[in-house]
Amino acid sequence: MSENLLQALFHNFDQVSNFVQHHLSNFTGFHLQPSGPSARGPIFSISSSSKAQPLAKITFVNPGDNVLKGKSATPAAKEELGRATWTFLHTLAAQYPDNPTRQQKKDVKELVHILTRMYPCKDCADHFKEVIRANPVQVGSHAEFSQWLCHVHNVVNRSLDKPVFPCERVDARWGKLECEQKQCEIIGSTSIFGKI
Repeated sequence: MSENLLQALFHNFDQVSNFVQHHLSNFTGFHLQPSGPSARGPIFSISSSSKAQPLAKITFVNPGDNVLKGKSATPAAKEELGRATWTFLHTLAAQYPDNPTRQQKKDVKELVHILTRMYPCKDCADHFKEVIRANPVQVGSHAEFSQWLCHVHNVVNRSLDKPVFPCERVDARWGKLECEQKQCEIIGSTSIFGKI
């Protein structure tokens, strides 16, 4: 079961990576041509240390590569981007600790506020900024952050005439990833200089 959850998370990460690389190359008009040793293999990959069956393999490709094999080169719809963003945020909230450190609280608040400034859909970002202004980010605990996120997701859904999700079931829907030896926990409490 945990392998499937991680595999899905890595698959989402792979899709987001491919999406960003493709659209960045369209935006800049700069396409790298592979040459030398890097042309022989992936620049970067993540894979399971298990020899039985890898959970996932993520490879960063050159922006000029045909990332969207068999698909149209049109930009993703904002609905696609929205679903991917909510999946990421709910997965993050599911992993958020019951007793977060001061740094973890600060980081999550900052991430949410960055979305109101940097989200690729300006109308969506502006709307989310209004939602956040009316519903300040709550990060005191896992339960508090998960419930807050569910509530603001429902605020957005109502504005789009979409169904709302019953927030009492948020943990059942987005439960913690089952990882061995706490590999999925959010770190966020140390720096290269020690604890802050």
